[in-house]
Amino acid sequence: MQLIDKKLLDEISQQAAENERLRMNFNIHKSLDDKVQRLLNALEVGTKIPIHRHLNTDEMYIVLRGKLRVIFYDDKGDIVESQIIAPKEEVYGVNIPAGTWHSLEVLESGTVIFEVKEGPYKSLENSDILE
Repeated sequence: MQLIDKKLLDEISQQAAENERLRMNFNIHKSLDDKVQRLLNALEVGTKIPIHRHLNTDEMYIVLRGKLRVIFYDDKGDIVESQIIAPKEEVYGVNIPAGTWHSLEVLESGTVIFEVKEGPYKSLENSDILE
């Protein structure tokens, strides 16, 4: 059993704040080979998440606490849409279709998301990151 409570969110948020990347994953799945990747991702203001895509899988974010902006791009890197996700604003999450260019901007310290995508885990290829 893995209880997801304030204590756990506080612990991984503290780790994210101390990490030079300003983010920290807490994997719920047992292995990177699992068919479903489930994780908590603690994100701090200022973390840099490149514009990227996942060609073969949707990706879902549910914001457990905090606030972020999900930004969608076209193939040239131009913004086509953005959406604020924040439980306090009664917007809880987003499903990002496979192949969609996207990034995140963290708007509130202590933001934690529950993230789900199909596995097994696969590192992003250079072709899946927009410079």
